[in-house]
Amino acid sequence: MTKRDTFKTILKPSQEVLFKDKNSKFFGYTFPVTNEDEIKEILSTLKNKYHKARHLCYAYQLGTETRIYRVNDDGEPSNSAGTSIYGQIQSFELTNILVVVVRYFGGVKLGVSGLINAYKTSAQMAIEASQIIKKTIDIDFQLSFEYETMNTVMRIIKEQNLNIVSQKLELDCEIIISVRKSEAKKVLETFENLFKVKIKKV
Repeated sequence: MTKRDTFKTILKPSQEVLFKDKNSKFFGYTFPVTNEDEIKEILSTLKNKYHKARHLCYAYQLGTETRIYRVNDDGEPSNSAGTSIYGQIQSFELTNILVVVVRYFGGVKLGVSGLINAYKTSAQMAIEASQIIKKTIDIDFQLSFEYETMNTVMRIIKEQNLNIVSQKLELDCEIIISVRKSEAKKVLETFENLFKVKIKKV
């Protein structure tokens, strides 16, 4: 069985969605993210924007093959908010995504089951308002060769429809190519068989 070499994420941040229950307002958002620094920045911006909100709960998942995730209840009863949001990330099979739900308390307690439902629904609405896309898991290789081998290398890149990430073409040339994971072994072998080209994973 071939390992999956695609993953689902979102194209861009979603529009704000609003879910109401017993005067409490739940604002839902999604953001495409690739690292924890980006997440910290987004959360900091939202905390400033919603400084009067009672709770700012979130969940995120990062990574394509090894995945890391985190959930945060931000003062709501344990496992009522963050886990409910994360459940929706899993349900839609997404990664490299941050889902945030901001709550303004309306004066009436919802109880744990009411909170679970509210956070789950808000997260679901936010994800449904997002454009979900499929991406390939890619591996980058560095090719090193002398200028005289350039035509051969370029021909293979063109024939195999490979993406060039960067290139330095001087007497000694260096090209970084991005290859879909399922094609990586074949591409590696092709270049390894070329006497004058060195290839290594970046």
